[in-house]
Amino acid sequence: MTDTSEFTVRVARKTPEAIDICTFELVRTDGQGLPAFSAGSHIDVHLPSGLTRQYSLCNDATENHRYLIGVLRDPASRGGSRAMHDEIEEGMTLRISAPKNHFPIASDASHSLLLAGGIGVTPILCMAERMAAIGHPFEMHYCTRSPERTAFRQRIADAAFAPQVTLHFDDGAAEQKLAIEPILRAMPDQTHLYVCGPKGFMDWVLASARAAGWPETRLHFEFFGASIAPLATDGAFDVQIASSGRVIHIPADRTVVQALGDAGVEVQVSCEQGVCGTCLTRVLQGEPDHKDLYLTPEEQAANDQFTPCCSRARSTLLVLDL
Repeated sequence: MTDTSEFTVRVARKTPEAIDICTFELVRTDGQGLPAFSAGSHIDVHLPSGLTRQYSLCNDATENHRYLIGVLRDPASRGGSRAMHDEIEEGMTLRISAPKNHFPIASDASHSLLLAGGIGVTPILCMAERMAAIGHPFEMHYCTRSPERTAFRQRIADAAFAPQVTLHFDDGAAEQKLAIEPILRAMPDQTHLYVCGPKGFMDWVLASARAAGWPETRLHFEFFGASIAPLATDGAFDVQIASSGRVIHIPADRTVVQALGDAGVEVQVSCEQGVCGTCLTRVLQGEPDHKDLYLTPEEQAANDQFTPCCSRARSTLLVLDL
C-alpha cells in the first residue's frame, strides 16, 4: 500500500552542483527521522505557489535523517524548477510526501546497465551506490552537455565504483560519445537496463534496446516530464462513473481530469503530464487513447487502466472505476 503521509521539512542546505543544477537537503522540522526509501524513489514536493513536482531522491538510501534532491533549472519549466531555483532558499519550509518508488531495482537481475542523461542521474546514481554497497555487478554511463553541466562529478570520482562509470559529453570528442549498440551487445545475458533522462535520450536508448531484442521485462525507466500536445485528431467522448452511472461529456479541448472536476468529480493528480501515476484509474469498458509515459507498452495494450490527466479515448465511451 502506498504511504500517503506528508511531512513539513526545512531546507537545511541548498548547493549548486553544476551549471543550472542545485541540490536541496531536506530535514524534518520536528527533528524526527524520515521514512525509509529504496533506490529509485521520488517524493512529491508541494511548492508555495500550489504546484506539486516530483523529484528523485539521490542520497544514500540507508539515511533517514535527510532527503537529498537534485533540480535542474529547465528553460521549458512550467514553473516548478524556476521556483525551486529562484524562490526556495535555505531555512524555508516545504511540504513533501512520503517516498514512492515506481523505478525499483529488479531483485532477480544478475547484472545491470545504468544509463543517465542530464538530471536523470539522480535516481541512477542512487542505484549505483546501492548496487555497489550490496556487491551487485553493474556498468554506468552518464551523458551530459559538458563537464560544467555534470552534477555529482566529484561524488562519482570519489566513489569506490568510479571505474565502473563512464562520462560522455556532448561537447567532447566524437570517440567519447555514447555508442549504445555495442554496449548493448556486450552486456552479459539477463542484464537489466535502467535509464532516466530527457525524453529524446530515453526514447533513443529504449528503441535501441528493443531493436536489439531486449525484452520489456529487462527494461526499466522513469520519465521526468512530458510534452502532451493536443492533436487535431483528439475528439470529444463520454465518461461514465461506474459507482453512480453518471455520464459526463469530455470536450475535445478539455482533459478527462478537467472535465470531471468541472462536474464535481475529483481525481487526485500530481504531475498532470502522465509520468507519475498518481491519477491512474481503472477502465472497466471502452478503449483508452494512451498518451502517458508511465505505463509500459504491455500495460497500455491491456486497456484496463489509464491516466486521465492526459490520456483520452478511442471509443465513444469509457466506463471508469470511480
